[in-house]
Amino acid sequence: MMKYIFPIIILLFNNLAGAQNDNIDSLSEFKYSQLKNKFYDYYDHNQFQHSEQIAKYYLQKAKKEKNTLEIAEGYNLIHFNKDFSVALKYVDSIAAITKDIKGNFYPARTFLIKGNLYYKNDNLKAALDSYILGLKYAKEQNDKRQIAYADINIAYINSYIGKNAEAAKIFRHYLYNRNDITDNYQHNQMRIALISCYLDINKLDSANILIQEGQISASISKNNYDISLYSFLSAKYDLKQRKYKTAITKLSKVYDDIVRINPNNANNALYNLGKAYDGLKNKEKVVETYTKLDSKVQKTDITFPELREVYTYLIDYYKEKNDKEKQLYYIDRFLKVDKKLDEQFQYLSTELPKKYDTPNLLQEKEEIINDLKNRKIILYASIGFLLLILLLVLYLYYKAKKTAIEHRKIAQELIHSIEKRNSESTTDIKKEIPELPQISEHAETENTITKTAPEEVIQFILKELETFENKQLFLKNGITLASLAKNIKTNTSYLSETINNHKGKNFTSYLNDLRIDYVLERLVKDKKFRSYKLPAIAEEIGYNNVQAFATAFKKKTGTTPSIYIKEIETQQQYN
Repeated sequence: MMKYIFPIIILLFNNLAGAQNDNIDSLSEFKYSQLKNKFYDYYDHNQFQHSEQIAKYYLQKAKKEKNTLEIAEGYNLIHFNKDFSVALKYVDSIAAITKDIKGNFYPARTFLIKGNLYYKNDNLKAALDSYILGLKYAKEQNDKRQIAYADINIAYINSYIGKNAEAAKIFRHYLYNRNDITDNYQHNQMRIALISCYLDINKLDSANILIQEGQISASISKNNYDISLYSFLSAKYDLKQRKYKTAITKLSKVYDDIVRINPNNANNALYNLGKAYDGLKNKEKVVETYTKLDSKVQKTDITFPELREVYTYLIDYYKEKNDKEKQLYYIDRFLKVDKKLDEQFQYLSTELPKKYDTPNLLQEKEEIINDLKNRKIILYASIGFLLLILLLVLYLYYKAKKTAIEHRKIAQELIHSIEKRNSESTTDIKKEIPELPQISEHAETENTITKTAPEEVIQFILKELETFENKQLFLKNGITLASLAKNIKTNTSYLSETINNHKGKNFTSYLNDLRIDYVLERLVKDKKFRSYKLPAIAEEIGYNNVQAFATAFKKKTGTTPSIYIKEIETQQQYN
């Protein structure tokens, strides 16, 4: 039962200010947006004389300035205060003046405004047709705001014909997705509409939560109409809970406020009040309430489906009383209302699925198909990417295995060479350990060497280097070219030249080679030394850190310390 909720009003500006008491005669100082806010303030508070004056001034100002969009908005504002026939002419004027405007709100907005006008005057067939056209043009312009308005107002019609579950989906979506309708007024309308649907489909806990939320919001904003409306919804909730006395108290209290603010909504209050009296089996009060309701329906000619229950009750009541005249009267009233409801219901039930539900389903189907296509593309791309990753991993694994085999082979050859030397009791490690091809960083060929050191100095340095090697002084941490030159009482230039020319390598390579040759043999001989962690081994032979040791070892031997040690353990285990 959604007729007490008016469809979403289509606004160009959606910020409604609080009611103000400005002098209506001094409107020239206000901008269009301010005038519009004032109009809705007065209109919402039933100050129709003031709102009509603002609407007239708005249109006059727009025509004077030849502002087409604002002229159209002026027609929109004026139509609110007019009877249906006059209001429809103003809406048609909106269509006429905006017919040549491209890429804007129109013509979608015109059809949505017209749909609201028809809805307000209980012509739901024409309202639906207008909403469908508004939706069509809104989609062509990709105007998400007006698409939302059309969806919402069509949902009101769905609720009218009893499709409350479908309508609730729309209201719930827009209630919790405020990007499409950000105005507080419209957000509040979504909450009210969703509460009504929840009550009709007996989702009472959900309805009660939203009712309490709305009551708090209305209390904070001090909106008397919303306070009364949420009290009405609370009464309907009590009615569903069979708390008939509580419902009657609430409905009786808010009835006068609802009548004053919007007389059409009073019909729904009377219907629910009658239901509450019926729950208490108070037939006289039910008849009194429903009789009052019939009187108001005749004045407004605004119907809703639940009126069938009203007239059926009255017919049965007077049948029991054997009052033929009143029985006949309410039969006539029932037939008249039922005919109108049938016409609307039959049209809406046929056209809604055809013009709205089916196109939406087709669009949804298309979106699903496209989504599945995109998912397939993403899936195939992901599979392709994963295959590339797998191939890369396999390649790296193969390369790593191949490298590991090569490293083990090198380690085995080194171990075999050292064991062979040991078996022959040879003391010169460098003669037995095969030299691997190396690139000296600073060594030069004999053809390009320029000798600057005297021969006797060179011989002296070579003798000192022999002592340096035999006493294993290269294991000392922190040895540099400068420190070694100082210890053998020469300068760095002579020492560097001698090492380059006679050792065939620069100082760094010379020092690293001595240390690595030493560690190769000791690891084979000394089981305890092999049990050390690599950082301890590195420190033992003069390196500051394990990274420097591992780099030097790999450069010298072509394998790694870990593999070398592992191969020693393996070989000695089987020997």
